[in-house]
Amino acid sequence: MHNHDIDLFFPTIAEREVQYNARESVPDFDACVRRYAESSARVRTRRPGVLDLRYGMGQDERLDLFLPAASQAPAPLFVFIHGGYWRAQRKEDAPVMAEAFNAAGAAVATLEYTLVPEATLGEVVREVRSAVAWLYRNVAAYGVDPNRIYVSGSSAGGHLAGMLVAPGWTARYGVPDDVIKGTLALSGLFDLRPLCDILPNTWLQLTPEQAAHQSPIFHLPERAGPMLLAVGGLETQGFKNQTAAYEAAWNAAGLTSTRIPTPHCNHFDLVNELEDPDSELTRATLAMMGLGAK
Repeated sequence: MHNHDIDLFFPTIAEREVQYNARESVPDFDACVRRYAESSARVRTRRPGVLDLRYGMGQDERLDLFLPAASQAPAPLFVFIHGGYWRAQRKEDAPVMAEAFNAAGAAVATLEYTLVPEATLGEVVREVRSAVAWLYRNVAAYGVDPNRIYVSGSSAGGHLAGMLVAPGWTARYGVPDDVIKGTLALSGLFDLRPLCDILPNTWLQLTPEQAAHQSPIFHLPERAGPMLLAVGGLETQGFKNQTAAYEAAWNAAGLTSTRIPTPHCNHFDLVNELEDPDSELTRATLAMMGLGAK
């Protein structure tokens, strides 16, 4: 399937508004967001985190680190970037996977970043790249292996994960080209051009040229570690098509991607699959990180 067979623009603007409206795609958005908060509150009582590590000078350039029980070998690191259409949510509600991943031997970092429109999207991309560079330089002190960094994100965070595996930035940040060893992108937005005429552009403020420049689908690496992709079966066709188009582009470039089926999930509870150590999504992600079933 070629990219041009996968419709990201839809026949009318009105239809496109519906296809890219995640909030309206679920019967109770507030309940979905409450579930993140409750899960994360549980994590914070059970998992000691190293909180609010500053990776930059801005007040939102902070991250939290959740570490597995001490072991002989340095732990691989799962970096998670929250969604919220680049303008909402926060890292405090993101570490839903920390307990299951720590138990399997992985460290988890959840990133905060300056939200749009206070920051431009280009600034957000720059922030998450500098967060990865900070982690690469600093995690060894916490018993984490800087040569085993994996990135993930949901929705807008899936877009940002895609921009982390995009080529051309690592040299400027003094990190190896392959600083990211693998990626898990959940319900990501990979071609931003369709957003230019609809509601999200009231805060993104992108021209079509800028949107293309910030679209992972147009910035594929020459070589890359594994790319795991998932989109909920209950999501809109817009989000499904975004993942399908990125998958097609990734495969056409000769890169390896794997789609994890999640037919029962919506746009918001997909990330909660990572709370369950036995879910297919968790198992595939831990296997990518070299952590099999114990």
